[in-house]
Amino acid sequence: MVINNHEIAQVIWLDSNKQHQWKVPVSSINTDWITQARSSPQVSRALQKTIELSSSTNRPAFSNFLTLSLHSEDALAMDGKTIFWQVIPSNVGSNKDEGLLAVLYTTQGILDMIPGELKGMYRFTLITDDQKIIAISSDKNTPKRAFSNQTSLDLGVLSPNLSLRIDTYPPPTNLTFRMLIGVVLGLSAFVIWSLWSVLKQMQVRQEAEANLQTETSFRNAMENSTPVGIRAHDMDKRITYVNRAFCEMTGWSADELIGLSPPFAFWPEGKKGELIEKMNRALKMSMDAEKKIGVEGYILRRDGTLIQTRTFIAPLINEKGKQTGWVTSLVDISEPKKIREELAASQERFVTVMEGLDAAVSVISIDAGELLFANRFYRERFGDNSKGHFDLAGGEDAQNTMRQLGEELNDSAPGIPPSFLYQEAESEEVELLEGSNTWYEVRRRFIPWVDGHLAQLLIATDITARKQADDMARQQEERMQFTSRLTTMGEMASSLAHELNQPLSAISNYCMGVAKRLQGQLDPALSKDILPALEKASEQAHRAGTIIQRIRGFVKRSEPQRKCSDIAAIINDAVGLVEIEAHRHRLSISSHIAENLPMVNLDPVLILQVLVNLLKNSLDSLREVYPLSSRWSAPPVKISADLDTSTFPAMLRIQVTDAGSGIPEPVIKHMFEPFFSTKSDGMGMGLNICRSIVESHRGRLWAKNHMDAEQTKLVGCTFTILIPLESVDSQGSV
Repeated sequence: MVINNHEIAQVIWLDSNKQHQWKVPVSSINTDWITQARSSPQVSRALQKTIELSSSTNRPAFSNFLTLSLHSEDALAMDGKTIFWQVIPSNVGSNKDEGLLAVLYTTQGILDMIPGELKGMYRFTLITDDQKIIAISSDKNTPKRAFSNQTSLDLGVLSPNLSLRIDTYPPPTNLTFRMLIGVVLGLSAFVIWSLWSVLKQMQVRQEAEANLQTETSFRNAMENSTPVGIRAHDMDKRITYVNRAFCEMTGWSADELIGLSPPFAFWPEGKKGELIEKMNRALKMSMDAEKKIGVEGYILRRDGTLIQTRTFIAPLINEKGKQTGWVTSLVDISEPKKIREELAASQERFVTVMEGLDAAVSVISIDAGELLFANRFYRERFGDNSKGHFDLAGGEDAQNTMRQLGEELNDSAPGIPPSFLYQEAESEEVELLEGSNTWYEVRRRFIPWVDGHLAQLLIATDITARKQADDMARQQEERMQFTSRLTTMGEMASSLAHELNQPLSAISNYCMGVAKRLQGQLDPALSKDILPALEKASEQAHRAGTIIQRIRGFVKRSEPQRKCSDIAAIINDAVGLVEIEAHRHRLSISSHIAENLPMVNLDPVLILQVLVNLLKNSLDSLREVYPLSSRWSAPPVKISADLDTSTFPAMLRIQVTDAGSGIPEPVIKHMFEPFFSTKSDGMGMGLNICRSIVESHRGRLWAKNHMDAEQTKLVGCTFTILIPLESVDSQGSV
């Protein structure tokens, strides 16, 4: 490397301890000046400083430029006059310190790398920052008109600044010789360019001819392969060109057709006037319109066959933008038109059948949820949108399911899964709106639509009449069951009345007999307590027998045994009978009876039973709301009697009010029905019998809930009885 690179004077290798290991060259005539006594210390000190700088920065470093004073007899003094060191650490890029490499450069040797040809044309000079020349390629001076350029040489990060100046040596001026050379070169370039231009034009022409031949062959092949007949007309409407398909369509040859003018020989005789008018109108519209116009026409083949055609006309424009005629293309539409007519007839029959159905038929798209088809029945019932379809299919849940199914189909492989096409149609009964009592039998299934996408077909049949008939049959069956149970109940009441009358009569007789035996034989103080109790026991036994007889007569649909009665006495008797049970449950009853109430013609025993039943129900309602420990704060059950003057004539009004939990709306609708009860041990006949008793007196019985101030919960209920007043004479007869 030292031999081949004149700028390198010496290469030294130092180990990690900065000890010299070897140097190249060891001894040479070219490097003896380095070890001379006058230069050796200066060179060694520069090397040592550069080693320290490279070691501290761990980067390649350069020394300052050294100008050595050598003996004049040294023949190589010019080669070694200015030098500098470069030290390169071996651990650059790694953490392992293996030593240093020191290279000694000569500035004059750097310029020796420049080729001699360049040195003959330019003078190269190395200059320091202080404009000191440290190397020059030639001592030859440059003329004043020479050009100079100076650039900085960046040897590295840790290096002294060095600039290179280049000065030119202009050649001698010979204007005639230069002009002759310029003319020769120009003529040569023009000849070469001309030859190249001719060659390119020949290539372009050959390529255009090849493209034209290819295009012509392609056009001929396309025209001969297409079933569409093509013909061209000039401005006088004469035929100037026909393709093979048009010749086959008419049965005439190209030579026979070219040159013909309208009316053409291949037009039917009776339609030539019509076809000439259509052709003129189409040619005129083709000049004004941007799109092609299709005109239906006829062609009479040479063999006498008549075919229907559709003709499309476009203006023929030349390369100068001028119209030179028209191009027409004809399509045989005889078979397609026949098929369309058959399809139209089939469609009309299909629509007639679908429109005549007494069922709603609808089809919706799975992807978009749009209504694709709906018959008359569907449109009349649900309108022209898909809402009715989704309502019949299950509402919002069905719509969400349909949307998810559409997304899954879009994410899956193209095509419709066969599993959707062979699913059995579902059948279910659907009430369109809750409480509307409009029922449909719905059948739906997935089908492929005409565009290839999946759709859902739904057929809904109105079965409201059938449902009503089923409900009527069910109600009739319930009435029969009720009649059967009522008959059984009547028989039970008759049996109970027969069986209980005798022991009740015996109890009454025994009580009265004991009372008569004890009269006059007991201590007056005891007689005062015992005799009234025996009389009351006899009276209650008689009352029980009377009640049983009344219930038996009521079940047998007999008229109430009315008599002129005091409603206050009946209410007091009812309160007295129920008050014992109320006290047992730590509850109370309060009565409010208006003054001067008239006598009323009614059956006191049956009305008493109605009031007792209503009071007991009110007590049960309070017991559910107030536990035993807090019943001291429960308000009493109120029973009142007054005249309702809001009607004419006025009626007797009896109200039983409690502060219980009220009656839920679903229960209040059915609580007067027979055998309906909310109690686990109830028979469901109490309120039904009460209403029947009141209605047998030509009155009314109903219940009304009370709400709290915020209208958020029930806080009680009131049963109201209205019984018409009937005038009675002084003897009590009606």
